[in-house]
Amino acid sequence: MFGKVAADLLGLSDVGSVIKPENYDKVDADDYVLHEDNEKIYFLIKSKSDEYCFTNQALIHLDGTSAVSKKRTLHRYNYSTHKISNVLLETAGTVDLDVEIKFTLGGTPFNIDVHKKHIEEIKDLYKALIKISEITHENEISLGFARQSLDLASSTVSQIHKAEIDLAEQFKSINQFAFNWLNESLKQYKSKDFGAVFERYINY
Repeated sequence: MFGKVAADLLGLSDVGSVIKPENYDKVDADDYVLHEDNEKIYFLIKSKSDEYCFTNQALIHLDGTSAVSKKRTLHRYNYSTHKISNVLLETAGTVDLDVEIKFTLGGTPFNIDVHKKHIEEIKDLYKALIKISEITHENEISLGFARQSLDLASSTVSQIHKAEIDLAEQFKSINQFAFNWLNESLKQYKSKDFGAVFERYINY
């Protein structure tokens, strides 16, 4: 405890700061954003060893080994394949210098300490992550229903008397219909771009 307090007082802690949009191009994470595919940064937390870059498509994490090392490991977590869950926000106590936002992406837990002066910005990030979590959960349920519906339709068709039907042509037709229908369901219920969510909740 004393070591942490001393580090904070000396400015040596790894507590993050929220970076303003006008400075996004000055951080390392910007080099790994897929600007060519319309990916855009909406929120960025930077500490002495790490960067947490929230885009409309993914969390880009530059993981530093320590505050004194320049070595970084790059991790990318697309929201469409890494579900956001267990979003929590711990506000600062009387003597605390930081707040903490916690969440899980896929199977990877994140605990990010941020200076308490950024509490209002972190509240906005919390809302955005909660909303993305809700959307992806609802989409999973809807996609599950869509697949069940397709299975039921396929099973029903297979029971139809085929004596006077060209089986090869019928199979081809059904297969193509199923492929197109499921593909449209994936487009509808497998969101990859959450820019609208960030634009709604992130305020600077």
